[in-house]
Parts: sequence; C-alpha cells; structure tokens
Amino acid sequence: MTELITSLADISDRYDVVFCDLWGCLHNGKAPFPAAVAALQAFRAKGGKVVLMTNAPRPRMAVERQLVGMGLPRDAWDIIVASGDAAQAALLHGAVGRKVFHIGADKDLPFFEEITPENQPLVGEPIQRVGMLEAEGVVCTGLADDSTETPEDYRTTLLLAKSRDLPMLCANPDIVVDMGEKRVWCAGALAEDFVAMGGAASYYGKPHPPIYDLARQRLGLEEARILCIGDGIATDIQGAQAEGLDALFITGGIATAHFGPDPVNPDKALLDSWLAQQRLSPPWAMPFLA
Repeated sequence: MTELITSLADISDRYDVVFCDLWGCLHNGKAPFPAAVAALQAFRAKGGKVVLMTNAPRPRMAVERQLVGMGLPRDAWDIIVASGDAAQAALLHGAVGRKVFHIGADKDLPFFEEITPENQPLVGEPIQRVGMLEAEGVVCTGLADDSTETPEDYRTTLLLAKSRDLPMLCANPDIVVDMGEKRVWCAGALAEDFVAMGGAASYYGKPHPPIYDLARQRLGLEEARILCIGDGIATDIQGAQAEGLDALFITGGIATAHFGPDPVNPDKALLDSWLAQQRLSPPWAMPFLA
C-alpha cells in the first residue's frame, strides 16, 4: 500500500541516492520549484547523492545549460543523466543507420551536434540528417513546434516512414509534459502512434533499462539504496518497479486530475484506486517534492 508522506526528509535516511525526475518534480519547464530544490539540497547535505534523471532528448550538457539558465542552484545535484545521452549512444552504434530523418525542434539539435564524453569513442562515420526518401531510419526527439502542433499533424509523415519500413529511435519516451500551465506533446506520443501503425520503435529513456544502466555506471556506487522520484506513472514509477527500486510518486504532476480537486491534498482513496488500475504500488507518494 502506498503511504502519503509530507517531506523527502521523512524517508531520506533509508536511501543513499535519489534518481529525480525534472519536469513536474523539480521545475515546470520555466522555473524551478523552491521546495523541491531545498529538498534535494538537504538530501545532499546529509551525504546523499542526487542524480537528475530526465527523458529530455538532448545530451546532459544541454540539459545543464537549461537548468542553470532557469536558475537551478548547482548544489542541488551531483550528476545529470538524460535520455538523450543513452539514445545518442544507440544512434552512434548504428541503431537506425547513419542517414536519418529527424522529427523534432531546432532546440533538440544538440542531440546530433554535442557528443557526450562517454560517447566520443563511438564516433565513426558521420551521422547525416537527410530527407525521408534518403533515410535509413527516423530519429524522433519531439514535435517541431510543441506549442501549436499535435501528434495528428505527423500522421502523414509517420505513415510514409512506415511504408518505407524505417525503424524509429525515440529519444524521449514521455507522452506529455506540463510547461507552465500548458500541456505539450513529446516524442513518446509520436512513437506510440508509429507503433500503432505497425512501425518499430526503440526507446532509451525511462522506463527502459538503458538510462538506468547509464546512471549506475556514471554514479559508480555499488549496492546503493536508490529512490526514484517522479510524476510519470508510465515512466518514473513503472521504470523504478522494473529496476527493482523504490519510488516516490509526485501526485501533483501530470496525473493530478485523478486525485481530487485540490492538488495539495490528494484524495487517498482516489490515489489507491488509480494506482490499482495502473497495477503499480510505489511505497511512497506526496503532492509535491519538498
């Protein structure tokens, strides 16, 4: 049974490391949440390690620039592990060929242009971004304009990729995220539609193993007690369960509408019922990370 808690400090002594999601937990795409920042700072002050684990489809250097730019203090984390890091390694290994058609925004171009240090040895024949008819595969980092577009706008593009039997590399398994007060679509929604058409897609962020393997490798701690924190039931919480890790579910994120009218005071009965429907039972939950 999931227990509602009021503070990360209530359970922090049980863990050596937290894998903390970004969107919906630590920031809203525009500004950090002060209480969440303070909670991570306090965890680190007691000797814990904080891994910011994000499904952002960009390498961690680009993610760090974004976080610093929005005012997140550098003492709130130890390392950043992004879906973009793991997906980039797969791309350089040739997961969808060397000539790829890119679906995504210009803000995601660091995925192709900035190679993380651990991926440098994989650099061989250059990856070329080409037109659909020349491509060996598709790389999806998101929508070109997530402020105005929806997945339906990509139906024709996805059908053409399917007709050519092109594999898709999905660099961000998230379906949606909340940017301020606006909910926007992510690459995972396009990949979901592509698979529904009969296409083949591979994923490298939460809840899939590559991002967790990369985090453990970079962390370098043996037998660490790890807590996963996130608001995505199908990414953060499902991924934690698949990895055999405890999870702290943030109810005030993308699923908040399921738990009653007051995000600060989720209805426990509604929470338990909804989690049962998801067939997931994280040990902990709280409205917002604090």
